[in-house]
Amino acid sequence: MNIEEVLFEVAVELIDRAVKVLPRDVEDALRRAYESEVSETGLKILEAILLNVKTAREEGRLICQDTGSPVFFVEEGVAYPWRIDYRKVFTRAVSEATEKAPLRPNIVHPLTRVNTGDNTGFGNPIIHISKATGPLLKVSFMPKGAGSENMSSLHMLTPSEGAESIKRIVLSRVVEAGGMPCPPTVIGIGIGGTADEAMLMAKKALLKPLGKRNRDPVLARLEEELLEEINQTGIGPMGLGGRWTCLDVKVEYAGCHTASLPLAINFQCWAARRASAVIEPDGSYRVVQP
Repeated sequence: MNIEEVLFEVAVELIDRAVKVLPRDVEDALRRAYESEVSETGLKILEAILLNVKTAREEGRLICQDTGSPVFFVEEGVAYPWRIDYRKVFTRAVSEATEKAPLRPNIVHPLTRVNTGDNTGFGNPIIHISKATGPLLKVSFMPKGAGSENMSSLHMLTPSEGAESIKRIVLSRVVEAGGMPCPPTVIGIGIGGTADEAMLMAKKALLKPLGKRNRDPVLARLEEELLEEINQTGIGPMGLGGRWTCLDVKVEYAGCHTASLPLAINFQCWAARRASAVIEPDGSYRVVQP
């Protein structure tokens, strides 16, 4: 059993699934939004979105023409000696999926704009690796579209600023973004750590299932209050007015320096695409909902 070949097959499957099958929790959230939307225009937009999701799933078509930047998250169980060249495996998988899925060739040099043609090169795919307890290997794939990613922001607050300042900044950013991130969005927020860690936490927060609150009661309350206040802005589906501007707010946090309070915001469009799999040491695996 060659574990890198197993991981290659898993990665290709996850990419294909992510760009064609919206996670059930996201589809359910869109359906709930449709059932309670008060704007006629918003209703028509949500109806079209739900039809798009259904057609993509049933016909094996892309959910969105922007198949995003390829981002992998790996949680490597420390109880088993995983020895994998992730860069080699995921690069090969993305190149393969670009042709077979197919994926739109999005990745270019940041200055010359030369396109690699297969979504690899210039440091792509993006790979984040962390350690976890146990022997399992969990791999998650997130195709991150540019419309939502472009709305990301980092704010270095003073220690005296707290939850009210965080809410004010997030709401200001949501209003500034308007319809550009293709609402109703999911908003990932990273609080604490360092500047770079806050940005990563904000993106990792987007892997969390919708509708489940943070285990920390303080952060759970912040998520609920932000969701309610964002949906009072009236921005609505695709920025054309209505009740539903955001499907959920997810927060990750870490302790920070006593003289610092980093805040990172990462938008995800209504097509909150992601797919995960868990691999056993014997090479068997199962696809799971994140």
